[in-house]
Amino acid sequence: MNKLDSIKRKIKYRSEYRGIKELDLLLGNFVKKYVNNFNQEELIDLYNILEIEDEIIYEWYFKKNNKKKIPKNKVSDLLKDFKINVRN
Repeated sequence: MNKLDSIKRKIKYRSEYRGIKELDLLLGNFVKKYVNNFNQEELIDLYNILEIEDEIIYEWYFKKNNKKKIPKNKVSDLLKDFKINVRN
């Protein structure tokens, strides 16, 4: 297993087991969609976002609080615009 595969595995796990169900769904689906399209730098950016506390990510995404310390980069821009498709 190479370094990139190892980072992807960590990202996939961390995105789906957050503690807040809404973030599990949001981040898990986001990672499934983009993880294989990101280069190494973008994967590191994503990993760093996933290391941020749940409450900060939640407020930044759902409450549109831009004062929280989420790094501004391509990955965070994609995440901010990402919408989950919910079907009944």
